[in-house]
Amino acid sequence: MAKKRIVVTGMGLVSCFGSDIDHFYSKLLEGKSGVAPIEGFPCAEYPTRIAGEVHGFDPSNYMEKKQARRTDPFIRYGIVAGKKALEQGALTGDALAKLDMARCGIIIGSGMGGMNMLYDGITTLESQGFRRLTPFFVPYIITNMAGALLAIDTGFMGPNYSISTACATANYSIHAAAEQILTGRADVMLCGGTEAAINQVGLAGFVAIKALSTRNDEPEKASRPWDTGRDGFVMGEGAGVLLLESLEHALARGAPILAEYLGGAISCDAYHMTDPRPDGKGVAYCIEEALRVAGVPKEDVNYVNAHATATLAGDLCELEALREVFGSHIAHMKVNATKSMIGHTLGAAGGLEAIATIQAIRTGMVHPTINLDNPEPAAEGFDLVPHVAKKHKIKVAISNSFGFGGHNSTLVFAPYTP
Repeated sequence: MAKKRIVVTGMGLVSCFGSDIDHFYSKLLEGKSGVAPIEGFPCAEYPTRIAGEVHGFDPSNYMEKKQARRTDPFIRYGIVAGKKALEQGALTGDALAKLDMARCGIIIGSGMGGMNMLYDGITTLESQGFRRLTPFFVPYIITNMAGALLAIDTGFMGPNYSISTACATANYSIHAAAEQILTGRADVMLCGGTEAAINQVGLAGFVAIKALSTRNDEPEKASRPWDTGRDGFVMGEGAGVLLLESLEHALARGAPILAEYLGGAISCDAYHMTDPRPDGKGVAYCIEEALRVAGVPKEDVNYVNAHATATLAGDLCELEALREVFGSHIAHMKVNATKSMIGHTLGAAGGLEAIATIQAIRTGMVHPTINLDNPEPAAEGFDLVPHVAKKHKIKVAISNSFGFGGHNSTLVFAPYTP
């Protein structure tokens, strides 16, 4: 029996470049950096004082004002991104009401959950006592609440849960949502990741493990994937959500089809809490398995949206894995790093990068990797799209995301052909 086909019919995001898909991708194509000094809280004493923050975010068209005021930002980002995906997918009003809600689900994860609510709650507890703690404290810190509240608003009664696999969260969520469609449990799935961890405790936590860049005087140059001058990643925040549908469901309702999801895979390094396997074997296995599931020959892949965080070990391990999987074919591929411009959005990264991947498919343009002035010797033979966007007709694209704990994920996308 032929494998059920899955298509992407909508996308929604919240980012340091705003919440409009076309504007977001135009900034990426221009090679603009969204990294700047942190404005959300005083951090003069921190060794890292820069991030890719979301500014001017207004959820009022998508959330009731009181709820928007109370909820943690990661929830607001996830709800807005999800509803924007429905808008692009022409699933609002009567079209939304006509859906079989039991066959519509949501899998939106978060790597760290309600970090702002957590920090504020602990501060209240220590300064004013437990009686002053808000009753919303627990609901608004747990990672499933973005998807749960989105379901309450949309009426989606199908599969609904959150996944938390650190920086691989959004990719895991998209992979899991596709499985719900493949196994016949759902026709429509909203999926991706959301994150808002740029606060005192979030920043301090990553400072403590010496994971962050300290290039505070040149924030726009701080995120430097594959460059010999890289000194750690830059925190980002936001949300990226895809609307997935079975092809037959999308065609039946005349949905806009943006790209096709061909398959994906997940794996674990089983090696270390925070470091990747130096030989990249866990990543290589994940990529090979994703291509096997997708039924795609390696030679058809000509674009990779890499995880590429600008950490010393991680960047090289991913290149090693790509070289192991694709061999000499790397000469025919474009490989770029979205995080060079928006920073590392943690649990939202895979969602935002899936959107960047699909936009590359749609526009025929791949965005640059900025700040790549002195590539690592390990990058020899790769076209990492330094500095300037390139025209590129994509046949098959993969998007990688990896997370603390050794969690690996690869998604495979392609242009839709009837």
